[in-house]
Amino acid sequence: MKQPLWIPCAKRAIPLLLIAASMPAWAETASQFSSDCPARSKPMARLELLFGASFKGGKVGPRDFARFIEKEVTPRFPDGLSVFEGHGQWRAKSGGLIREPSRLLLIWHEPDSASDAKIEAIRTAYKRRFKQQSVMRVDGSSCVSF
Repeated sequence: MKQPLWIPCAKRAIPLLLIAASMPAWAETASQFSSDCPARSKPMARLELLFGASFKGGKVGPRDFARFIEKEVTPRFPDGLSVFEGHGQWRAKSGGLIREPSRLLLIWHEPDSASDAKIEAIRTAYKRRFKQQSVMRVDGSSCVSF
């Protein structure tokens, strides 16, 4: 098995893998999450989306990405999000290594089919708008308190 490639982001390393096909829909419910959260916190779904920032003929600049977040992400997840700048790399189908700027979007949300549909709409919109092969999706759970 090939070892994953890593990118530094927000003072921790994040694996970045090429995903050629869409991942199956993620439909966990809150009751399936661990209930071992400390007092005053609750289990929530953790979503990471990794966006490549280069495409044939250009780059996705900060203004373009900010407009994308404003139009496609914020209306779907208005309660909050974080974006981190990074430098990613992945192995192309040809075997060559591709390096490019990247952005990591981090959102905690209630796990349900409506959220899953919103996430897939964001991925599809980015791929279409910026001519991307994929947008990496990483799902997990976290104990969250505000």
